[in-house]
Amino acid sequence: MSSVVNRSHSPIYTTRGLVCSASPLAGAAGAQVLREGGNAFDAAVAVAAAEAVTLPMMCGIGGEVFALLYHAASGTLYGVSGSGKAPMRARREYFTDLGYMKMPADGPLTPAVPGEVRAWQTIVDRFGTRSLASLIDPAISLASEGFSLPPRSASYFSDHYDKIAKYESTAKTYIKPDGSAYQVGDVFAQPNLARSLRRIAEHGPDEFYLGSIAKQIAQAMEAGGGLIDEEDLAGQETTVYENPPSARFHGHTVYATGLPSQGMLTLELLSLLDGFDLAAMGHNTIENIHTMVEAKRLAFADRLAYVGDPEFIDVPLDELLSPEYAAERIKSIDSERAVEGIVPAGELAHSVAPTPSTSYFNVVDKEGNAVSFIHSLSAYWGSGFVCGDTGILLNDRAGRGFYLDEGHVNVIAPGKKTINTIHAYMVFKDDKPVLVGGTPGGDNQPQWNAQAVSNVIDHGMNVQEAADAPRWTHFPGTDPRSIDEEMVLRLEDGIPEETLRELEAKGHKTRQYPSVGTPGAVQLIGIDHERGVHTGGTDRRSDGYPIPE
Repeated sequence: MSSVVNRSHSPIYTTRGLVCSASPLAGAAGAQVLREGGNAFDAAVAVAAAEAVTLPMMCGIGGEVFALLYHAASGTLYGVSGSGKAPMRARREYFTDLGYMKMPADGPLTPAVPGEVRAWQTIVDRFGTRSLASLIDPAISLASEGFSLPPRSASYFSDHYDKIAKYESTAKTYIKPDGSAYQVGDVFAQPNLARSLRRIAEHGPDEFYLGSIAKQIAQAMEAGGGLIDEEDLAGQETTVYENPPSARFHGHTVYATGLPSQGMLTLELLSLLDGFDLAAMGHNTIENIHTMVEAKRLAFADRLAYVGDPEFIDVPLDELLSPEYAAERIKSIDSERAVEGIVPAGELAHSVAPTPSTSYFNVVDKEGNAVSFIHSLSAYWGSGFVCGDTGILLNDRAGRGFYLDEGHVNVIAPGKKTINTIHAYMVFKDDKPVLVGGTPGGDNQPQWNAQAVSNVIDHGMNVQEAADAPRWTHFPGTDPRSIDEEMVLRLEDGIPEETLRELEAKGHKTRQYPSVGTPGAVQLIGIDHERGVHTGGTDRRSDGYPIPE
């Protein structure tokens, strides 16, 4: 195994509960719930609510949720989908008549219906032991009293100043009264968001979807030229399901959140890589990176061709994730040369292809329950549009995920869900979870998830080493706004320049990136059932660290 550079700290070991979050304040809120006797599901809701305050550029109550929940007593793994639909007035022709060739990049036309708050209540009702109000309370305090900004979070206020200054309501929320950007160490409060959270705590999620908050959101949307109305909000639902999709990888079973999340993309990538001895290749060697990148191309081509909202199209998921399909698909990988141009989708037996920033955290408790949780506004600062005086920043999921090409598998339509880049996973061995993981990062997520899983399983890294290890990403992915850009293999500066040169010789166009410049924030929890030990690792690229119960 090659050495890991710039490792910030050792993993955290504990026999009790553990929370890994990119926000230490949110992680502390979840750990406190565990100390007070709550379970992992209670703690997850507390962390999510607190992150909605402390990571406003990544997630919030105007966003969406996907999660995997392992219920130890029954040995059952559940998936949770809290994604939102396109507004019922969001027809393709509406946008093309306005002159759009692609979906707008930001603003009131880009949000899908927010699903976060309804998902919290669903998790509490099905699996929790505490009231939603008590779990939201730490978030209310953080919003009303404010908190001091850590370095990574603070950087987004200045780096994306133009976006948060575009709308008056957003600027009032995220820019100082004197017009300057918040800096490291500044105390940042969100009194309007605190009031909205307090009303949700007092009256429940219906306040957000049916009550006065729903009216305020709809009024702000109408005034700003958006499409979400009260009927759209009233129709939002959370789905809980058993038997999430899975794939085999080097003696393990990996589960991921189901459609419309992009969990299948991590699964197909790992299914393809199951046919290669990555351990023998070595970590981040030329052969290793080349093989994984070429598998990425295949998986992404299939995602673009075959995968959409299952309520609108028939997605051949079982076939895409089958070992037989993977074995046939990897025959096209040339060990000596990168594919030039666009990789075609695979030929499926039972289907014909149609015409062609985020926060992750995880929790385990002393009873063995585990949560892999991701929530998002999509791009940094989502749509950039705060709804009036609510303090609620809406996502831009519809703008990031839908196409305007007639007949495309992901063309926008009323009530349709876009395939969502965010997803979470768990790795099982002998029918028990042994690794709980995920990361933000849009289309980087499947690539970084596959690297993190391989780091642990193939290269023997502990969870902190696996999170910290230098990594790469192959761009573009599935985003309609960048899909036509030149393909580039971006490698962090911990990967030797000689490796870049030899990858160039294989046909890859490479670019070196500083590790601090990547948006990833991998969180990993390892579970040792034999010894009863939980191990936490939090990405050195984030402000967070593992917090034990």
